[in-house]
Amino acid sequence: MTPTHDARPGGGRARLSQRTLRTDRWWLGPTLTTLGLATFLVYGAARVFQQDHYWVQEHHYLTPFYSPCLAQQCVPDASLLGRLPWEFPPILPYALLSLPILLLFRVTCYYYRKAYYRSVWQAPTACAVREPHRTYTGETRPLMLPQNGHRYFFYFAGAIVLVNTWDMIVPFFHGTDGGFGVGVGNLVMLTNVVLLWCYTFGCHSCRHIMGGRLRSFGGRPVRYWLWSRASALNDRHMLFGWLSIASLIATDAYVALVASGTITDPRILN
Repeated sequence: MTPTHDARPGGGRARLSQRTLRTDRWWLGPTLTTLGLATFLVYGAARVFQQDHYWVQEHHYLTPFYSPCLAQQCVPDASLLGRLPWEFPPILPYALLSLPILLLFRVTCYYYRKAYYRSVWQAPTACAVREPHRTYTGETRPLMLPQNGHRYFFYFAGAIVLVNTWDMIVPFFHGTDGGFGVGVGNLVMLTNVVLLWCYTFGCHSCRHIMGGRLRSFGGRPVRYWLWSRASALNDRHMLFGWLSIASLIATDAYVALVASGTITDPRILN
């Protein structure tokens, strides 16, 4: 359809009946993003509220979806920070402390905001594609104001990554005979923790903490080194965001399969 417009000076912009004149597959990226985020949320919710198959006693594998395990129902050895003196109802996840923080950290992340703004809210879906919204309000509405708390969620998320790191280290000292050992599960958990560190410390807030308020790095070689490392990770923030989501699902699925007896954990050492 041919666009129409007012030819007079100042007559206004062309009026197009089509949403876009683009002929490429501009919808593919937003569609894949929506499917990826939905897969993570659905899988995570299903596992969190399953409240089972989260701990492998023999090798001390604990899935990150249940760490730290706080409910009275938690296996004692799986409770790094101890257990609360009451049982959680099915509507509460065992990792009640960490999951809301990690969810808020991801939801308010600058990359993920761009991802779901474009794919889910379609604001905008893609360049040169008309969005379905009549007005633009930015992040001024009440439900959007918590986005400004991202830098605070970063501090708590960093503490939880430390907990995940401890959860990863402990199993190395619970081999088959109780000593040092390495199994496939150890490598899976190690990979997950490395990716979580790369994602968390590639965060824009972390980069700002390292050097955002400085006028010059002169005389501050340590902060410059930290800022440079955070900047290098920040360049790949999207990549580590998706890889860490995939590793969380893979780690949880592996622990669940071993804990349920579906598979055994192949041992590399001891």
